[in-house]
Amino acid sequence: MIYCQPVSGMFTTNAYFYIDDSTNSGFIIDPGAESDLLLNIIYSNDLNIEQILLTHGHFDHFGAAQKIQDELKIPICIHEEGKEYVENPIHNLSANSSSSIILENVTYLKNHYRIISKYNNKFYLELIHIPGHTTDSSMYYNENDNVAFVGDMIFKNAMAITNFWGGDFEIWIENVSKKILTLPKHTVLLSGHTDQTTVGDELTRPWYQQYI
Repeated sequence: MIYCQPVSGMFTTNAYFYIDDSTNSGFIIDPGAESDLLLNIIYSNDLNIEQILLTHGHFDHFGAAQKIQDELKIPICIHEEGKEYVENPIHNLSANSSSSIILENVTYLKNHYRIISKYNNKFYLELIHIPGHTTDSSMYYNENDNVAFVGDMIFKNAMAITNFWGGDFEIWIENVSKKILTLPKHTVLLSGHTDQTTVGDELTRPWYQQYI
């Protein structure tokens, strides 16, 4: 099961639940805000959330992570480049919000690390490092389910923003073309702020024809 729950803080962000139907266990991806709402979903559906996965270290993608971690006693995971973001309110952009946010007790993962459910070793997500929006941007990919959680690296009919700290337009072009848009065309792309799209659909977009 994949369930998208938009959450609203300073911005509206898509939080995702990726759940193995056979065990009701899995992961929450980018819990950006409204921790009580997300915990209510978890408890009311009897979900066993094993890990919190972050696509990158901007606060609108992890604003609820610390409370969920404290409540469920589970790891918060991000690519190893994310340390520069989650520990620095300027880089994670929370310094510009109502309160600065620093994450503690974070697990830093390397490129191509597989996050495997301890209840079903065939249920997993692979972290693939795809910098461009930020230096730590990553997608979580499962080829069996043909799905990629891509954060803010690509949107439905829109490019990433690359003018924040650590962003780089040329690096974005390289990574989105070589690592995302080379996935099978039917791969569903789940972004941080728009409706879902597919690799095949994005290959036909005007932005792709112009820049890639």
